[in-house]
Amino acid sequence: MQVSVTYKNTEGESWLNDYVEERLKKLKKYIDNPAEARVVLSVEKFRNVAEVNLVAGGMVINGREEAKEIRVAVDSVIEKVERQIKKRKGKIRDHKVAGASRNENIGSVEAPLEDYEDMEHPKVVETRTIVLKPMFLEEAIMEMETSRNRFIVYRDSLSEKVCVIYRREDGDYALLEVNN
Repeated sequence: MQVSVTYKNTEGESWLNDYVEERLKKLKKYIDNPAEARVVLSVEKFRNVAEVNLVAGGMVINGREEAKEIRVAVDSVIEKVERQIKKRKGKIRDHKVAGASRNENIGSVEAPLEDYEDMEHPKVVETRTIVLKPMFLEEAIMEMETSRNRFIVYRDSLSEKVCVIYRREDGDYALLEVNN
């Protein structure tokens, strides 16, 4: 990877060049083709700004971060660029897998079991902790109508069961009760 470091409003130091190059080595495992990274480090009043422009194999990724310390700004911008690379690689991989499976399975009723084993499993991307409030069904419906939530999990005041209420596509509500 070819790295160029430019400084604005500050003096360039060799340890900082080495630090930036060391941190950019972390990105090599995601990039197959020869890549070029342009890093601009600047000081604006009390802020240290790090900008990275990465060009690799037709992919252009930019990132900019500000922090009180230059090392923190460099670390943050490289993490941001790494997330962008992972996201793009994932989209390309998912697109190729979907296109290949769609073309291979035309005319067949079932896909072989091996195809399912090779496919990636869904990932948990968000976890929420819900406090079960005791309420009546009517209260849960009123809360759904006033909030933007698609569902509500609550404890029924009469039966003490855990319930989930959600809005169906036709506009009505569906109620799920958990039996212990």
